[in-house]
Amino acid sequence: MNRHNQEHKLTPKALIYRIVITITALFIVCLYMPRDERNTYLFDLGKPWRYSQLIATHDFPIYKSEATMQKEQDSILQYYRPYFAINPTAGEEQIERFKATIGAQRPAVIPANYVDYVIRKLEHIYEQGVMDAPDFDLMHADHVSAIRIFAQNEASEQPMSQVFSHKTAYEYLTDLGDDSLHYDLRLLRKCNLNDYIVPNLTLDKEKSEETKKDLLSSLSYSSGMVMSGQKIIDRGDIVDQRTYEILMSLEKEYAKRNTSKMQSRTVLLGQLFYVGIIILCMSLYFNLFRRDYLANTRNLLFIASMPVIFTLIASFLVKHNLLNVYIIPFAMVPIFIRVFMDSRTAFGIHVATVLICAVTLKYPYEFIVTQTVAGMVAIYSLRELSQRSQLIRAAFYVTLASLLVYASMEMIHEKDFTRLDYRMYVSIAINGALLLFAYPFLFLCEKMFGFTSNVTLVELSNTNNELLRKLSEVAPGTFQHSMQVANLATEVANKIEARSLLVRTGALYHDIGKMNNPAYFTENQNNFNPHSRLSYEQSAAIVINHVKDGLKMADKYNLPQIIKDFISTHHGKGKTKYFFISYKNQNPDKPVDEELFTYPGPNPFTLEQAILMMADSVEAASRSLSEYTEESISNLVEKIIDCQMEEGFFKDCPITFHDITTAKEVFKEKLKTIYHTRISYPELKKKGEEAEKAHTGSTSK
Repeated sequence: MNRHNQEHKLTPKALIYRIVITITALFIVCLYMPRDERNTYLFDLGKPWRYSQLIATHDFPIYKSEATMQKEQDSILQYYRPYFAINPTAGEEQIERFKATIGAQRPAVIPANYVDYVIRKLEHIYEQGVMDAPDFDLMHADHVSAIRIFAQNEASEQPMSQVFSHKTAYEYLTDLGDDSLHYDLRLLRKCNLNDYIVPNLTLDKEKSEETKKDLLSSLSYSSGMVMSGQKIIDRGDIVDQRTYEILMSLEKEYAKRNTSKMQSRTVLLGQLFYVGIIILCMSLYFNLFRRDYLANTRNLLFIASMPVIFTLIASFLVKHNLLNVYIIPFAMVPIFIRVFMDSRTAFGIHVATVLICAVTLKYPYEFIVTQTVAGMVAIYSLRELSQRSQLIRAAFYVTLASLLVYASMEMIHEKDFTRLDYRMYVSIAINGALLLFAYPFLFLCEKMFGFTSNVTLVELSNTNNELLRKLSEVAPGTFQHSMQVANLATEVANKIEARSLLVRTGALYHDIGKMNNPAYFTENQNNFNPHSRLSYEQSAAIVINHVKDGLKMADKYNLPQIIKDFISTHHGKGKTKYFFISYKNQNPDKPVDEELFTYPGPNPFTLEQAILMMADSVEAASRSLSEYTEESISNLVEKIIDCQMEEGFFKDCPITFHDITTAKEVFKEKLKTIYHTRISYPELKKKGEEAEKAHTGSTSK
């Protein structure tokens, strides 16, 4: 009967699920974590350095910037001369083919002087050299000014301006220039000159690459050295051009050093140990305080998803050097856990998530402190979420707390407002805005993991919704009974720190099954009892069926499981005592099949279900009292609840004796208020009646 020491034994299947989920979460988190340090610093040219003092831990060169290297490389490559082999017979073959083609034409189409003109031009083209289109385009893309043409171990340099491609060769052949007075371009085009242009230069890639390497080997890739122990930059210093080059060089060195497979495996092993220890600590917490969460696979999946999702987001931003990790609304974690579970678990999961994400950062101290405070403020400011305005207020408080904490830490280190990194405050403000998206995400969590938030309970407890409105029309007596039970149960829940909104909503729906046969329940009857025509067994079956009918109706209207549980447990495994006792009295010597008079159950297994059972029984029984005195109400409450305890209805739920005593006192006070005797007001008498009364009185004397 102690809610904190209730045992939740894990079945072998549940234990296997628990192990698989934990190991899967561990490997997903660790495998995607960055295992190099090249992206752990975020800095920009001309901006302050926002990390602590940076000291070189090893010697490394200061690499020149890409722009500088490109400029120097372009300067050296001005002397680059690729090698091309020439085919000396290609030109002769094409000229002979041209002669043969033209000579074969009968009658002659092209005059002899035109033939000589074309041959001279073809000889010039092949003497200068013709490249195929890809090589020609490559030379121009590389800004090659000249090439080396070699034949029989002899090389001669040729300017690229004099070398032809297929296109430029044809343009040269058809460009008459000063000869336009002597030749007709239309006759030249009849020669099909395009057919006699073929490449006679072939790029020697191997020889050309060797030449390029020889040239580039003289290029220096560094402009100095940084010695081990040398200070690179201090917090708040402006990142100038030289420092920027040093920091970029440091990143390149980290990249080179971390390419080793052995080093990468070592880092992965360290990450597995680190995350594993945090998960172990959380497992110990759940084993000590909240075993009920681990016994439920749905809860375990939800808990494990929080660190996994937010760590993957943080790792992605760090690995790809995208946005500041302070933009990520980590305070969503405690909000989600608090809404669906409890504050202590919310804080524990939040701290674990922050610690796991912090390992992806170079300097995690400020991150851990800021996010831990943000989580605490989120938990405190959003103890219950039933309205959108509460989330807006919580987001404001979280943002304000984060800004103040980060500003105070910066002032401790900087002591100068002008050197504060204002971009961080913008990131924190964006974080607060993104925190408002927790509202739609809560809805997704409800659907994915089967939870029910207070927002949903508020919507369900609205008496204007379809199902409750139908209950008030079809079974008005039952509706009024449900309202009274809801009021009683809510008052008790508030006193013993149970979920008052949950128990109120459950109370409103616990008797919806009575809508199928409303006249068979006393609160809906009017001078006629249909049970008088039925046997006790039949009457008991109809009354018991209101639980089954209620569950069917709950399925039809898609009520959450947590509300269905109130329907199935509000009578527990109790009996329909009126019909059961009446049957035994009528048949004292006949054996009784108790199952015919017993509700299907189960008995209450949560604190809220126990409250509803007590409130339902007390409210229903109070209607049968012949007189309403303090003594009769007190005796009724004591008798009903003591009887429920004796019959073991509360053995499976985490309710204490102190809770039950408090509930009794609340029921007594509320029933006294409901059924107290009112003063009868006197009626106003008319003047004629008063005179007649006075006259009667005087004559009688």
